[in-house]
Amino acid sequence: MLMKRAIIFSGGQLHPDFLQQIQEDDLIIGADRGALFLIEHGIHPHVAVGDFDSLTDREHDLENIKANSDQLIVYDSVEKDWSDTEAAFEIAMERHIRDILILGALGTRFDHTLANVQLLVRAVQHQVSCSIMDMNNYISLTSTQAVIENRGFPYISLLPITSEVTGINLTGFQYPLEKATLRMGQSRGISNHLINEEGTVSIEGGLLLIIQSRD
Repeated sequence: MLMKRAIIFSGGQLHPDFLQQIQEDDLIIGADRGALFLIEHGIHPHVAVGDFDSLTDREHDLENIKANSDQLIVYDSVEKDWSDTEAAFEIAMERHIRDILILGALGTRFDHTLANVQLLVRAVQHQVSCSIMDMNNYISLTSTQAVIENRGFPYISLLPITSEVTGINLTGFQYPLEKATLRMGQSRGISNHLINEEGTVSIEGGLLLIIQSRD
């Protein structure tokens, strides 16, 4: 089967509603505890990857994951140079998949959250579409142009991930921008709203985070 998209279930905050995001031709990757989450909800991941140090009963749970995954990749928790989510991301990249959705990548560990958001930079550098979603946020990144769909998140915030982002144009938003510049540390791009079912963000230089969110 030709996999058009990879959907990664990471080990952060997961919710059963996330399972509705799975499409028939997705490559399903479970990263660490995300693999067990999938199996406990009747989904067999194509790949389970990680050091699996977050499992409550590691030996028993790992056997369960092995028995219910097409492929199991276990890394040493000390020797590995990447997080479990990054390892899953690399698997998707190695398979030349051009669209990646990451779930469970945001949570109480801000270091992991920030590292996972920075994976979006890697995706842009390789011309791969990648987004991160949880129950309150849908996060993407652009270096050129992005169409923003109404996904049920009322707030849309724009934050530069480079020192500045130039030539920002917004159409279809309550607060439009034309040839604007946003710099790190400015809050001008926070809490905008769509006025239609979709809007367009285009930029001329830099990397711009697009965060759709709700309280």
